[in-house]
Amino acid sequence: MSSRTSKLLAGALGVVGGLTALRFFAGQLVRQSVKIVMTDPYMENLAELLSASKRTGIQTIAETNLRAQKAQVLQRPLGSPRKFFDFDGLMFVSAHLDRQALPHTIPVDTETVIGPNSKKPLIVSTPLLVSGMAYKKALSDRAKYALALGSKLAGTSSNTGEGPFLPKERELAERLIIQYPRIPLHRTMDMLAQADALEIQLGQGASSSAAQAPYPHLVRPELPALRKSSDLPKVVSFLKQAGGGVPVGIKFSFTNNLEREIDLCLEAGVDFLALEGAQAATVGAAPILEDDFGLPTIVGLCRAVEHLQLRGVHNQVTLIVSGGFFSPGQCLKALALGANAIYLGTMALYALSHTQTTKSIPWEPPTQLVVDSGKQSHMLNWKRAGKHLGNYLISCTEEIKEGVRALGKHSLHQVDASDLVALDEPTSQLTGIPLAYSKRMVRTPLPSRG
Repeated sequence: MSSRTSKLLAGALGVVGGLTALRFFAGQLVRQSVKIVMTDPYMENLAELLSASKRTGIQTIAETNLRAQKAQVLQRPLGSPRKFFDFDGLMFVSAHLDRQALPHTIPVDTETVIGPNSKKPLIVSTPLLVSGMAYKKALSDRAKYALALGSKLAGTSSNTGEGPFLPKERELAERLIIQYPRIPLHRTMDMLAQADALEIQLGQGASSSAAQAPYPHLVRPELPALRKSSDLPKVVSFLKQAGGGVPVGIKFSFTNNLEREIDLCLEAGVDFLALEGAQAATVGAAPILEDDFGLPTIVGLCRAVEHLQLRGVHNQVTLIVSGGFFSPGQCLKALALGANAIYLGTMALYALSHTQTTKSIPWEPPTQLVVDSGKQSHMLNWKRAGKHLGNYLISCTEEIKEGVRALGKHSLHQVDASDLVALDEPTSQLTGIPLAYSKRMVRTPLPSRG
């Protein structure tokens, strides 16, 4: 046997011996650990953590420790972990004999008009819009570029959010909604003139109407601020002139004062409402605002639609809803209940990040890739991210079209509440959709063979 073969054989035996020893010691460690868990008193037992965490939840324990570390308000990203009342209690009614489903070769109209009564309505090819996420206050410039590019590729609009204006975002987005903050920092007349729609930002579903810090010395004198409800008509009129006739809307969270607040908006002459439920997310908001303020999206949506119908302006004043939309099916259900369009935020960030999240994980959360000053934000390839977002929005739109075809309809605008059935009484009572089990089958005796 050669010396080289002898060395290889010795090395192999060493590896086998090492693995055998490792297996022995690992087994001993596991057996001893299990014995300790099975015999130690509860007060000394690590199993106590299982009981305690089941009672309060791992996230509550983690947030308690974060509060104990620093005496300051937590800023929890990407929304509340609470399970709110949602669209799961609704199902669509399949088309079989009373009407037939359409083949996939039949086109479906998903064109959506924002502000149909404005001088320059905003027309997009899908009801799915990219929600407002602010540069600097939330996202990096690269993430904003990706959102703008992705919206263009999908034939829809993006939204600046309330942060500083990015000229390149305007260049990349074919259709751009520019937000107008209550205290209009970072805005000029020239910026407003570049908008395809203007949206007054009063609040968000994830952060309620938490007050903005007023910096009156930074506000340009020609820009009106919205400090009280009586200022709203003046601000809406100003923006309609500044935007050259593009739709002017207003964004705030669903609350129990919803109908009164909608009336104030209608009296001010808005062209669209962007209303957000408690399931919404933001890059950083206090847990109390995410968990304990506002209304679930489906609750606010049903109340808003009913009130707009009562006022005779449903489908004339566009209703955009957001907060907790994670699938095309949820979006189509909201549209069937009376929404005209859906804002997507969290899912847009997931889509644009796609496989690039591997630049952050496992040592940092994926949010570090997209937030401003995130540890890996400089590594985001925004062109690739924009392409992935475009793919996601197109895929969701095509899936919505499949749902419309399965209902036997040619247009998204033909889908309504009659295409839905409720699975439980609370959902039925809230939405006015009939219960699936309210129609009992009447059994007819079979004819006698004799």
